[in-house]
Amino acid sequence: MPPLFTADFWQETVRNATEWGLQVLPGILLILLIALIVTKVINRVLNRVSGFITANLKRTGRIDPGELEKRVKTLTGILSAATHVFLWLVIAMLILRRLGLDVAPIIAGAGIVGLAVGFGSQELVKDFIAGFFILMENHIRVGDVAVINGISGGVEQVGLRTIVLRNSSGVVHVFQNGKINSLANMTKEWSAVVFDIGVAYKEDIDEVAKTMRSVAADLRQDGTLGPEITDDLEVLGVDSFGDSAVIIKARLKTKPARQWAVGREYRRRLKYAFDEAGIEIPFPHRTVLCHHK
Repeated sequence: MPPLFTADFWQETVRNATEWGLQVLPGILLILLIALIVTKVINRVLNRVSGFITANLKRTGRIDPGELEKRVKTLTGILSAATHVFLWLVIAMLILRRLGLDVAPIIAGAGIVGLAVGFGSQELVKDFIAGFFILMENHIRVGDVAVINGISGGVEQVGLRTIVLRNSSGVVHVFQNGKINSLANMTKEWSAVVFDIGVAYKEDIDEVAKTMRSVAADLRQDGTLGPEITDDLEVLGVDSFGDSAVIIKARLKTKPARQWAVGREYRRRLKYAFDEAGIEIPFPHRTVLCHHK
């Protein structure tokens, strides 16, 4: 039996490898180089377009700059991902053709497989449809703070299939769009902090409300947090009668996602103002009676 790896075999192998390296490999490398260049061009064009749209809409003054930035960033991310997927599919087909493979049967087979997968992955289709309507109706954007299915966090990614939240502890939550039962956006267009202020029953409610408005007016003059407040304090009135306090409800509107910082500073200042005005903030007391025999 003649040996398999003869001198002629090795010569033929080297000749074929050389021909492939000289004729096929340069074409593949050229395709990859063009793909990288096109990718960079697409990224630059998308950045330019988003910057142009943002600049022109900012001039109109009809959309808040923060809201506009969130919307453009979200839509640009979706468009960039879709464009890159399409581009690399085309590149893969070109490389296969360069390798001498007939891509027509591959495309046909992919269509059949895709159809079969489509029938078996109705949940995936549901996610994409739900994601499309979420984006089209502008319910949520990257940078928002939202509550999804009872879990709150900052929106880090909005896609056609999933939405990604990161909570204050750094935990990342991923939600399938088709399984989102409730979605609350806490930072769309404007935000607000609601106060439930408890004061003693003996206090003059009108004087308390006056003090609350005065503190809010002073806070609006603050160089740091003042610009974050968009309207005067709304004292909604007596909300309830508690066991030891009268609850007065008030609301302060702020720019998106600034309600927490504004609320903390307002409460700090209100405590000092109540102390200075002699307004009592009641708290539960416990009296222990001791009987001595």
